[in-house]
Amino acid sequence: MITKLDEEVNMLNRHVEILRLVIDNEPIGIVTMSNETGYAHHKVRYSLRILEEENLIDPSSQGAITTEQTNEFVEKLDTRLDEVESKLIEMKIENPL
Repeated sequence: MITKLDEEVNMLNRHVEILRLVIDNEPIGIVTMSNETGYAHHKVRYSLRILEEENLIDPSSQGAITTEQTNEFVEKLDTRLDEVESKLIEMKIENPL
């Protein structure tokens, strides 16, 4: 149960890291992102596909670029992560049996 959550958090972290690279370096290609992050090309491609499905990036002939929705997502990201963190903290069992 926790292992699956950990895997999802790691994947979300990768997606956000790739999004940061696009924001800071647009347009940027897969090879550059892979070299910068150390992630395999197929993992970068998957993250780009997810970000594109969420309308946070668009492909271009020079590489990935941000969209009109990117800023709104980034502005709300910290708040959303704080909300998730609060839920996780509430789940803790302080005094185990």
